[in-house]
Amino acid sequence: MAPDITDTAHAVEAAAVMRLLPARPRLLALGEPTHGEDTLLELRNELFRQLVEQEGHQTITIESDCMMGLVVDDYVTSGTGTLEEVMEHGFSHGFGASAANRELVRWMRAHNDGRPASEQVRFAGFDGPLEITGAASPRQALTALHGHLAAHVDADLLPCTAETLDRLIGADDRWTDPAVMMDPSRSVGQSAEAGRLRLLADDLVALLDAQTPHLITAASRGEWDRARLYGRTATGLLRYHHWMADTSPARMTRLLGVRGQMMAHNLLAVAERGPAFVHAHNFHLQREKSSMRLGGMPLEWWSAGAIVHAHLGRDYAFVATALGTIRHRGVDTPPPGTLEGLLYALPQDRCLIDAPRLVIALGDSQPAHRVSPWFGYASFDPAHLADSDGIVFVKDVPQN
Repeated sequence: MAPDITDTAHAVEAAAVMRLLPARPRLLALGEPTHGEDTLLELRNELFRQLVEQEGHQTITIESDCMMGLVVDDYVTSGTGTLEEVMEHGFSHGFGASAANRELVRWMRAHNDGRPASEQVRFAGFDGPLEITGAASPRQALTALHGHLAAHVDADLLPCTAETLDRLIGADDRWTDPAVMMDPSRSVGQSAEAGRLRLLADDLVALLDAQTPHLITAASRGEWDRARLYGRTATGLLRYHHWMADTSPARMTRLLGVRGQMMAHNLLAVAERGPAFVHAHNFHLQREKSSMRLGGMPLEWWSAGAIVHAHLGRDYAFVATALGTIRHRGVDTPPPGTLEGLLYALPQDRCLIDAPRLVIALGDSQPAHRVSPWFGYASFDPAHLADSDGIVFVKDVPQN
């Protein structure tokens, strides 16, 4: 007989989410088990609007390129560019094609119109400039960092000239060659030039830190904060390229770890602004160690959520999303013995589950882990229930 879990379900509302938490967190993270479904993104948008209007949140950060995200932030805060340009150039992973992401940007711009900067909502990407096929050239981040410092500090303090950076970087297609992901020998990440760039990037970041009191008055705290993003991105990209050239069995584990670390550093920087709403895949936000199989090889790494939780403790909250069906992807009604099967039997089309209370209701009868019939959907692992603050359950996800 299935346990009675009716009392664990609540309406999917920002106020209900906040009531589940022991304290008001600096980062409230909402995960999703798949990408590209506007139903899930529309739910995210609705929660963000409520968090802004009812809870005072001012930032949303999503799993998208942190450098490209600056294009979105400039548009929603100052109207720079057009909505079409922002959707084309402000998102990675193809997320600019989403109607729900477009509506998020449109709403943020409308909300900010006429408001002073202190009352505006902000946008940030927290992923590195990384795709499954490879990584970006470090040029944009390195030259932007150097340019900021060159404009505000004595030239004698700079570790190199812009011309030296350009010479060491060379042609960008050496860095972005998609063949590198499968053939480490094609990577320039462990070349003499790359090694020199890593040292210079470290020196530039150190100079930025040492000159903080001067820079936040000579320019602005906002420009200084953006320069810190350039520094994190440059050093992270160079580290990622270094391990792209690795030929050891640990190569993929290291790459996944570097990506998680880059994400975590960006999230911690966002947390400094005040309460923020985070959205990404469950894998990136969970508190537990992440794992996957690639080419038959098991891989484990600490995700961004695990790293951030280690730093922030109760200032980090995580609500996962689970779902019943994505019929257009071959994901049909979940088996009754799984967690998704239990939640699918609830009457609501969508609901917020009190995860700690659900653990108590289940007692010793832990549900089975649902086997995903589609590679693009990752079912929720019931073993992670105790480490989640809540679960948003969506019964059926229709085609966009």
